[in-house]
Amino acid sequence: MASKKESSFVNMVLTLLSITAFAALALGVVYVVTKNPIEIAQKQKQEAAIRQVLPAFDSLKVVMLPDAEGNDSLQFNIATKDGKLIGVAIKTYTNKGFGGRFDVMVGLLPDGTINNTAVLDMKETPGLGTNIMHKNSDFPDQFEGKNPASFELKVTKDGGDVDAITAATISSRAFCDALQRAYKSFEKNKSKF
Repeated sequence: MASKKESSFVNMVLTLLSITAFAALALGVVYVVTKNPIEIAQKQKQEAAIRQVLPAFDSLKVVMLPDAEGNDSLQFNIATKDGKLIGVAIKTYTNKGFGGRFDVMVGLLPDGTINNTAVLDMKETPGLGTNIMHKNSDFPDQFEGKNPASFELKVTKDGGDVDAITAATISSRAFCDALQRAYKSFEKNKSKF
């Protein structure tokens, strides 16, 4: 029969250190094993969003350009077909969501008209704020074909042209904020593409 170790401070510290070391090693292995597949999945999701928000294209150039306020950079995916600019997919974001930051891909035609939108990542309330990206929601449809030069990217409660999702006004405002950031940045940088 194995003898019981004495319950001393040194034995407790050594036991705790060995358990902690094993847990850290296990977490490190899981991180290394899952890092690459997660990055691949995120890249595929972003590529699918670019195809969703832009008309058909044959060439895509990715550049990072400053946002309209100069506080951050946004990813501009400049799409051409037969050498002619057909649109720009901008990976934009907002920090004003109910659940914090969320990322949106918005496709703008050369004149600034919104072609389509796709939510890349969000942590909004399920069943409310997440309706922005729900397949059966008509919320994103109200932006298609609208030019923010004449279409006010604010919810109607704030004097804009956007019908907010019922019980998800904060999320709706945040979505508009993300699109507004993209549009202003597009206007500021359009001489570069």
